[in-house]
Amino acid sequence: MKKKFVFATNNPHKLEEVKAILAGKAEIVSLKDIGCYEELPETADTLEGNALMKARFVNRHYQVDCFADDTGLEVEALGGAPGVHSARYADEEGHDAEANIRKLLRELAGKDNRKARFRTVFALILNGKEHLFEGSVAGEILTTRRGTAGFGYDSVFLPKGYTQTFAEMGENLKNQISHRAIAVNKLCHLLQSI
Repeated sequence: MKKKFVFATNNPHKLEEVKAILAGKAEIVSLKDIGCYEELPETADTLEGNALMKARFVNRHYQVDCFADDTGLEVEALGGAPGVHSARYADEEGHDAEANIRKLLRELAGKDNRKARFRTVFALILNGKEHLFEGSVAGEILTTRRGTAGFGYDSVFLPKGYTQTFAEMGENLKNQISHRAIAVNKLCHLLQSI
């Protein structure tokens, strides 16, 4: 019997992506499925801290095995920014992907070093124990958008060794090589060993 977990996210894109990665390995339910409509806390200054904060909130209030993630785009020329602030880079109050991309491209204008990496940390709470899993993908930030699939910074991120951005390559390939896929596969490895 497949284990059931709550994925503690309010981002429908992340939910669908993780469901696709874990298809056949675990049953993933959403916050809405358990009646959680609150905005989850994520005020830590690290990806690890935010992932743990969200997972602990759901575990404590709903008594369910769950996992949460936090993801950041870390750009070398910007000292690792936007990092933990990636979702709210352009506006601390909201999640405006287009405004975030515009700000990122402005900040990188005229810079030769466009190296970046996507990094995801998942926090899993299973039977009262906490586990952390990290995945990262190196690449670079393009000067213009390419592709229409994906979400967030996918249209300007070109993963190292590929000729297509995450937004061009399609869901199947992205779900095999992405930072989120790497972290989720580490989580799966733990589940299979239990």
